[in-house]
Amino acid sequence: MADDIDDFGGDSEADGDGEDAYADVDLAPSEVADSVEAVKACIPPDILAKYEVYSYRNAALILSQSRPVEFEDILSALRSFEITTTMIRTAGGNESEIPKLFSSHLRSKGWHETIVQADLLVRLLWREATGRAKRGKPVMEPKERLITRAKFLDGHKIDYVKDRVAFDLEWNSKDQTFDRDLYAFSAFSQCGVIDVGVLVTRSADLNRVFRSVGPALKKTGEIEMLKPTATKPAEPRPTYTKYGASTTWMGKLLYRLNAGRNGPCPVLAFGIKPECVTDWSDPDAD
Repeated sequence: MADDIDDFGGDSEADGDGEDAYADVDLAPSEVADSVEAVKACIPPDILAKYEVYSYRNAALILSQSRPVEFEDILSALRSFEITTTMIRTAGGNESEIPKLFSSHLRSKGWHETIVQADLLVRLLWREATGRAKRGKPVMEPKERLITRAKFLDGHKIDYVKDRVAFDLEWNSKDQTFDRDLYAFSAFSQCGVIDVGVLVTRSADLNRVFRSVGPALKKTGEIEMLKPTATKPAEPRPTYTKYGASTTWMGKLLYRLNAGRNGPCPVLAFGIKPECVTDWSDPDAD
């Protein structure tokens, strides 16, 4: 496991990843995940060829059988999702072209950015003696007190929600973003708003692409240069340093799913594999 982790993403000098970035990583689902056979029974082979897929709390079964329209929407978006090495190399931040590929496919089909807000009504019930009967027995009357906790849930946002399905993509954010996503899934689920959540992120296999393409590019298309130091002149920034171990990738997501951070919400996770990169071929392939 250590060798696989060390091979993922950036280095500590270039992108700020230290040894802690390689903690809290799982490279495989635990026994709490659904079986490989259960996933294969629900997910078409062409999707499995482009993505690694993991299901928790019967998410694959629930989505495919109970929400067929939303399931087909997601499968269609995954099938059409294709990226290039230039997209991978180019800086984007929140304006990256990669998330827009899902937006262009799903928004027109009724998938909307959605926020859940809720007040909590607490009802306290008890019986209280208010007097005595003729024989001295206490007279008990029911009492009630209502407490309202305003904004008990407030501001939990999911990028794509349709009917009772939530969907989100995390391409290259800080890995703590997964905590926000899973907490939002859990909150929506506990409120009875969704039946299942779907997350798409990078497979560790994409590291082979990151390390083999050219240097990172600015939004303008110019080569991004590392700042010179006392010992090194300015030089092109390697693309792989943009995708460090402390960003959103499947190892960081599986760690959280194995730990149950999705709460009661079933979650289906897709990891984008090199097969989604249209203009890349493995230089180590025979």
